[in-house]
Amino acid sequence: MENSVGRGAAREPDRSAAGETVLLNRIEYALMNNPVRAVIQRHVEARGLLRMGGAMRGGRALEIGCGRGVGTELVLQVFGADTVDAFDLDPRMVALAQRRLARFGSRVRLWVGDAAAISTPDAAYDAVVDFGIIHHVPEWRRAVAEVHRVLRPGGQFYAEEVLRSLIAHPIVRRVLEHPQDDRFDSAGFELGLRAAGFEPSTTKELFGAIAWFTARKPVAT
Repeated sequence: MENSVGRGAAREPDRSAAGETVLLNRIEYALMNNPVRAVIQRHVEARGLLRMGGAMRGGRALEIGCGRGVGTELVLQVFGADTVDAFDLDPRMVALAQRRLARFGSRVRLWVGDAAAISTPDAAYDAVVDFGIIHHVPEWRRAVAEVHRVLRPGGQFYAEEVLRSLIAHPIVRRVLEHPQDDRFDSAGFELGLRAAGFEPSTTKELFGAIAWFTARKPVAT
């Protein structure tokens, strides 16, 4: 059962036959849990995605791969969501997020889960935010399709992603653990968005290594 912030035990991760999202190793865990990363996420990543896609003006959002809760906090305070649901595959991260976000009470729900099998109903959210999670998913197209499924028509997808060139770099491969097969560049991710039914709106790329995307789920006519 999904838990409110700070209540109950987190569920075990969904380990589907389609392939499990890769957990962070010790080095990446340390990189994601430091004050510098939080500052960059707030002042560079979140602000950049907002310039591309605009603020939410209320509504219900989902963050996939919430880590220790910094992104969830930003979706509330910077993106402008009324409430945020969020999950992470790593129970350690969910426990950290529960402590960080306890002050928001019922505005936040947290659980352990997998981006390739999101345990929420169809068309449940006005926005979905991805701060660099989908490149960890072996079957990343399935995760994109899941994001599309849980968005309401007209809903916005904000995504920051690490691209194939960086994932495949020899130094990165030595220190970080990522799936190596069927990775994407920015054009490939846009194709994945379109194949899932999205209408990509804006893409920005940094040195062919990291890219930011915004896309909408069309409103049926």
